[in-house]
Amino acid sequence: MSNEQIIEFYSQDVAHEWKRLVKDAYHRLEFETTLHYLHKYLPESGLILDAGGGPGRYTTTLAKQGYQMVLLDLAPANLEFAERKIRRLRLKRHVMELAEGSLVDLSRYPDSSFDAVLCLGGALSHVLNQSERQQAAAELIRVAKASAPIFVSVIARLALLITELVLFPDEIDLPLFTSIRDEGDYAGGYGFTACHFFLPEELPALFYELPVDQLELVGLEGLGSNQRQALNKLARHPARMQKWLETHFQTCTHPAVVGMSEHILYIGRKM
Repeated sequence: MSNEQIIEFYSQDVAHEWKRLVKDAYHRLEFETTLHYLHKYLPESGLILDAGGGPGRYTTTLAKQGYQMVLLDLAPANLEFAERKIRRLRLKRHVMELAEGSLVDLSRYPDSSFDAVLCLGGALSHVLNQSERQQAAAELIRVAKASAPIFVSVIARLALLITELVLFPDEIDLPLFTSIRDEGDYAGGYGFTACHFFLPEELPALFYELPVDQLELVGLEGLGSNQRQALNKLARHPARMQKWLETHFQTCTHPAVVGMSEHILYIGRKM
């Protein structure tokens, strides 16, 4: 599968992807949990690569906090959108480069270039070939400096199977359901682009033989996965929502919770 299908999908409505992480309380859970762990492990300052960063939600957020950012993405439309946002937000002095490219080949950057490396929002899930996913993982580690943190989030398989059961039960009869269930592979064509959906053990396995220590594995939606309506309703009551968030952060690294979350975040530190 070439990258053209993925580029086309994410170029159709760039604003949708820009808004996705902040559109409601449920989607903000992915964003705010990711930011929580970024703040926990990022250095106080430095140059950060946002690889597969789409229209730049994390790039602009961290640029506002004073980090120097490099945004790399496959889709020119994403980079054009990000450039406009960066200009409007007056962040140009904090964004060193907007680069068109693939996670699989970061050869434009020398070894040990970045103080931290991000690959968030499921970008690695769109690398469909196993050997290329392994190569992408190696590249993300290669360009990080010694002791730099690496953050990689992917779209998870088990939560998707629950989504199929609840929202799209007719698809259970289709070959695509079996392919996703057994291999994690989806060729696209039914409302989403081509993607590999990860089992929780698959993501750490990509990094086992690389010079990186695993720090955390996080279920970004946690116990709230597949509970969009309930979480959005709960958010109308700030005190209850705060109590839920406390519960979320106490449980989101539990292996059972990680496995059932819609997105899984790997955090490592380069040796």
